[in-house]
Amino acid sequence: MTKAVWITSLNQETGKPATGELQQTVVKYGLDALGHYWVDDLEKAVWAAVLDELKKPEVAVWVILGTQEDFERDSFRFGLSLIAIGLQAQKGHGFPILLMVTQGELSPESLPTPLKGADILGAGTPATGAKLVAKANTPVPQVASDYRLNIYGLPGLGTWFEVGPSQGHTWAGAMLGVMDGKIHAHGVGPREVLPQKAVLEYPSQGLKLELGGDQYIAWALKNQLTESDSYFVGVKECPKSLVFGPHPEADDAEVYSVRLK
Repeated sequence: MTKAVWITSLNQETGKPATGELQQTVVKYGLDALGHYWVDDLEKAVWAAVLDELKKPEVAVWVILGTQEDFERDSFRFGLSLIAIGLQAQKGHGFPILLMVTQGELSPESLPTPLKGADILGAGTPATGAKLVAKANTPVPQVASDYRLNIYGLPGLGTWFEVGPSQGHTWAGAMLGVMDGKIHAHGVGPREVLPQKAVLEYPSQGLKLELGGDQYIAWALKNQLTESDSYFVGVKECPKSLVFGPHPEADDAEVYSVRLK
């Protein structure tokens, strides 16, 4: 199986020459070049189809190509963050993501949380081919995390986030809050399977939380979660940030935050 580089080009007009050049480089270095032009349609969860392609075993590197302005658009950042969350849940947080900037500059500090570990390169960097080969042929490093986070895109039903404790840990209840978004449903069930029905223990809605000066509206419940269980939360609109973790009333509750834009 030939390893592949998946190229996401954020700009169909100005990105065409750079995209073609990158494809040629990828092929020259013995890798398959796959990819697409970005479609900015969050309502139809177009990003979910891209995530399905990236999850395929032959895809070894994800390259996102665009201008600084492209990378700064909220809708692009949100969609890319969702893809990165799902990809990292499937292939690990160390999966290689490269951001290639055709105009302007990017700093890691400005990126949403799921993209903060990405390498940033200028388009046409001489070492690009060698870097891609090295990334594609290096085993994905194991990056430990204190929590599990996954994503599901259902057209018409919004976005569903899945959170839960990491291996060997349990949560005394669960909570998830959104900043600039709206929660419409929640439930508990086996990990990686959206529950059709769920028994909720002491569910609550509309909890107001503050973290770092930001305001969140959260839902919560008191079901005990092991590493085999998850808390699923349906969200409409496009929240700027998430906050989640064990139920906030737990004595040792630790809250995690993930910026999506």
